Amino acid sequence: MLEQQLINGLTLGAVYALIALGYTMVYGIIQLINFAHGEIYMIGAFVGVSMVAVFGQGFLASMLLAMLVCMILGMTLERVAYRPLRRSTRLAALISAIGASTFLQNAMLLWKGPQPVGFPEVIKDAIYHIGPIEISKVQLIILATAAILMAVLNYIVKYVKIGKAMRAASQDYDTASLMGIDINKVISFTFAIGSALAAAGGVLVGMYFNSVAPLMGVTAGIKAFCAAVLGGIGSIPGAMLGGIFLGVAETLGIAVGFSTYRDAIAFTLLIIVLLFKPTGLLGKPIQRKV
Repeated sequence: MLEQQLINGLTLGAVYALIALGYTMVYGIIQLINFAHGEIYMIGAFVGVSMVAVFGQGFLASMLLAMLVCMILGMTLERVAYRPLRRSTRLAALISAIGASTFLQNAMLLWKGPQPVGFPEVIKDAIYHIGPIEISKVQLIILATAAILMAVLNYIVKYVKIGKAMRAASQDYDTASLMGIDINKVISFTFAIGSALAAAGGVLVGMYFNSVAPLMGVTAGIKAFCAAVLGGIGSIPGAMLGGIFLGVAETLGIAVGFSTYRDAIAFTLLIIVLLFKPTGLLGKPIQRKV
């Protein structure tokens, strides 16, 4: 049933959108593809599991603590792995990002082992019927949480002082710096807020699929990156749209019998969209002066 698949696709797409926002915000300001972002999402999921299983916390407290831990991790990563290379070549920063990603993956493999870890039942699930459509309580929580977080991000970027500074830095951070904006503070905040959103996505996915794994950030991170590019890298509304679009397309692809190729759907869509619109769905062409 199409309506049912749309609900499932929106649920998946909401998580992709949360992760994609981190990629697009960082790229929008410092033109860096933060390949370690998928690992931050994974660590957020593990912190959520620990909060529930070890400390007996509920869903909200677990997610907030996971977001806090990942905010600190994201800022630390920026300070240690990226800031010293800010004036270096893009290739050097890219290699540093890949190195940070590999380090976090292997650190988690060393600590937790390669096997998936079960996510304890933190919310008693229930099924609701809206006409012919079935939607679970967990799906409703995922959709509501993602919508609230995106609305908060939109408010911060549009109306809060640090959000306005982020927008100024995304235009030209050298000029923004000359105008008195503390660029280091803006970039640290960007990493913090992007990491917090990824952590929330990790906890939601763990709760949805009842499982987390040390390598879960690899595929999810690449798909979220595809979603960010699909929507227009550097565009916050584009990342939201790209994530939702990708989630719905992937779910519909599975529904019509392409479940074996579910991971290929993201890349196929990316290629098709970029062939016809290289800047992504909501991206704007960059004009460079000669």
